[in-house]
Amino acid sequence: MKRIVSIILCFLCVFTLVSCGSSESKDGENDVDLDLTKLSSTMVYSEVYNMMNTPENYLGRRVRMQGKFSVYQDPTSNAVYFACLIADATACCSQGVEFVLDGSHSYPDDYPPLGTQITVTGEFATYTEGGARYCHLIGASFG
Repeated sequence: MKRIVSIILCFLCVFTLVSCGSSESKDGENDVDLDLTKLSSTMVYSEVYNMMNTPENYLGRRVRMQGKFSVYQDPTSNAVYFACLIADATACCSQGVEFVLDGSHSYPDDYPPLGTQITVTGEFATYTEGGARYCHLIGASFG
C-alpha cells in the first residue's frame, strides 16, 4: 500500500512540474529571455544594475525593456549612441542601456523624439572601445 501511495505521489509531483513549464510565449510575442517591462521599477533598476556589473550572466539573452529614449554624441569621435534610460523607484537615479537597431537607420528620422517613453528589445552583448568594456542590446527593435 505504501508503495502505491509513493508511486502516486511521485507521479503527481512530476505532473505538476511538467505542467508548469512552456517553451512557447504566452502572449504570442517574440521569444524574450528577460522581460523587464513586467517588473516593478525597483526590480528593473536592480536587474539593469546587475546586467552592467555581471554582463557575462546575460550575454546572448534577448531582453525587453522600457524607459526614456536618449542620445549621446561623443565630442571626440562624433560617434552617436542611443540608449534606453531606466529610472529607479524614486526617479533620483537612472541607468542607461545602449541599443543598436537592427538594419540601417538614420538619426533623427528613424528614431523617436528625445525623452519619449520607448520599449526596446534586443540581444544583450558587450563590446570594447577605448580599452573599456560596454554593454548594449544588438539587433534591437522598438515595440
